[in-house]
Amino acid sequence: MAKPNQLGAALAMWCMLVSRLAGSVFSAPRVPCYFIFGDSLVDSGNNNDIASLARANYQPYGIDFPDGPTGRFSNGLTTVDVIAKLLGFEKYVPPYASAGENDTLTGVNFASAAAGIRDETGQQLGGRISFAGQLQNYQSAVERVVDLLGDEDSAANHLGKCVFYVGMGSNDYLNNYFMANYYSTSRQYTPEQYADALAQQYSQQLRKLYNYGARKVALIGIGQMGCTPNALAQSSPNGVDCVDRINSAIELFNARLVPMVDELNRLEGAHFTYINAYGMFQDILRNAAAHGLRVTNTGCCGVGRNNGQITCLPYQTPCPNRAQYMFWDAFHPSEAANVLIGRRSYRAQSSSDAYPMDIRRLAQI
Repeated sequence: MAKPNQLGAALAMWCMLVSRLAGSVFSAPRVPCYFIFGDSLVDSGNNNDIASLARANYQPYGIDFPDGPTGRFSNGLTTVDVIAKLLGFEKYVPPYASAGENDTLTGVNFASAAAGIRDETGQQLGGRISFAGQLQNYQSAVERVVDLLGDEDSAANHLGKCVFYVGMGSNDYLNNYFMANYYSTSRQYTPEQYADALAQQYSQQLRKLYNYGARKVALIGIGQMGCTPNALAQSSPNGVDCVDRINSAIELFNARLVPMVDELNRLEGAHFTYINAYGMFQDILRNAAAHGLRVTNTGCCGVGRNNGQITCLPYQTPCPNRAQYMFWDAFHPSEAANVLIGRRSYRAQSSSDAYPMDIRRLAQI
């Protein structure tokens, strides 16, 4: 039998080991809170109870997500879910529509499918919460933070340490500029003029976000929307080659985000950064096989050519080999693609992935 002093030493060693393991498993997140703004690429359920065609709270959406269909336009994780885990959060950020009062201290997802920078964007799909509406909801959340922490200074100090993810603009092209039957913007603006007008409005909205406490802000560029199954189904002669007309217009807008970041970073205490989703998307498409992606031009579920005419039908049977598909449906990446993009957004793999820093460095500031 071990002597008392040996038992004491063993017990002390065991306690130390348990403490270290607990610290590694239950360590605090790298930032106190994480706020998300965007569209269907990152909506996690805010459109579920809205009278809208832009909803995904039904099967087969969420087929690979632990909670099943939640309103995420994916078979599983979205990019913001991936980033939340990398930031150290144990739980996914709840949608504003169902968030509790205390959730405002750790982060809320304000994203809404079909939302745009412009208020009219996506109106043909019914209800949605534009970026302006998301900012209004965020202001209400800030008021809760002030109430919970006791005063505005404490709230400002808290919010200044949080990471803000903002990914807007995709619908301003797909569900506005390139939908001439519903919108007049393509007749009012050249692609260059539209990019200027959109960027100017976006900059004003981001300043409003700054005025309500946001300091660490990741601006997510628009991806290669001309390569989605929907774009290929409608405008690609062979169903394989991306639609340059769409991609070139999006590049004009993305190019304006880099100088916008420089301008916004002149604000006191501001740390804005640009995440080059377009470049990541392009790189993944070019090297799809190396990432285990074998199908890049067709949705895993959908209807018509390239499974790209519309999104997944309720209870439709999707492809069985989902991890090999770049796209889940007509517009949205699969979980496999979201994991790749989310990881590169958090930790850049090349100098072109982020400017001036990736989300990991942004969190450390």
